[in-house]
Amino acid sequence: MRSTLLLITAPPSSRLAYHAWQLAQAMQHTAQPFRVFFYQDAVSVANQDLWRAEDELNLTQAWQSLNIPLPVCVSAALNRGISDTENAARHQLQHHNLATGFTLTGLGTLADAVHQAQHIVQF
Repeated sequence: MRSTLLLITAPPSSRLAYHAWQLAQAMQHTAQPFRVFFYQDAVSVANQDLWRAEDELNLTQAWQSLNIPLPVCVSAALNRGISDTENAARHQLQHHNLATGFTLTGLGTLADAVHQAQHIVQF
């Protein structure tokens, strides 16, 4: 089934990142098929240690609440200090900080999503 790919590159502090989540939420509510991929600065949303002010929407939790696959570019994540347990051990990092529900993956996942997408919306 052809779907929409939401390619998210904006950092979590950007209004674009908030709009990406709003669109995903609306698409889920109306049962429109979509996939997401976090790339470039957007991977920071997968950092469980990222601090947010109490009066701001916690986009990490917002994305987790959608209960959908949340693929994150592994290279972009590692370059920004975000790691899962496997990569922390492989690269001898002191700890892992990938938020629950997010998955580190390669660009092959993005290529597959682009190939299967009828529409691509980048934020």
